[in-house]
Amino acid sequence: MGKQKKSKKYAAMKRMISLRDQRIKEKERMKTKQKKEQDPSNLKEREIPQYPSCLFFQYNTNLGPPYYILVDTNFINFSIKAKLDLVQSMMDCLYAKCVPCITDCVMAEIEKLGQKYRVALRIAKDPRFERLPCSHKGTYADDCLVQRVTQHKCYIVATVDRDLKRRIRKIPGVPIMYISNHRYNIERMPDDYGAPRF
Repeated sequence: MGKQKKSKKYAAMKRMISLRDQRIKEKERMKTKQKKEQDPSNLKEREIPQYPSCLFFQYNTNLGPPYYILVDTNFINFSIKAKLDLVQSMMDCLYAKCVPCITDCVMAEIEKLGQKYRVALRIAKDPRFERLPCSHKGTYADDCLVQRVTQHKCYIVATVDRDLKRRIRKIPGVPIMYISNHRYNIERMPDDYGAPRF
């Protein structure tokens, strides 16, 4: 009977001696870490993120007319598709004066979309819209909106993007405006503000 051929093992690691091995000289040997004995009488310090003073549990006292609404890129595109006038539809939804706000990142995103979305760009450059300058690096609008909403709890976020909605739902006290059945709806809005529930 012939000898069985052993196939060569690829990407096989060479066995190495541990740096704590007794065979290595003491100077080159890795020292074992000694645990610091903790005094049980010491109090443990934990850092808890400070909640903004405008929040009473989930209720945001900073919200009130005129509403400042941060608009996302896809919200403008879907509004054009549904043939909705942005400012008028917002007022119909909230029964109060609304000021749509557009950050530099959202503006840059619409400009990058090119000639196909020139109507959206024209709407975004409307003088009724308030421009908010961005000081951070990069032009990723989702991160920009989430960061702005976390810092200042006085905005409503208008978006159709599921991922962005999911991220904003984790931040307490921030209502989300979205499009459904050819009209604007709002979620997580305090009950005493005139937003209809559908």
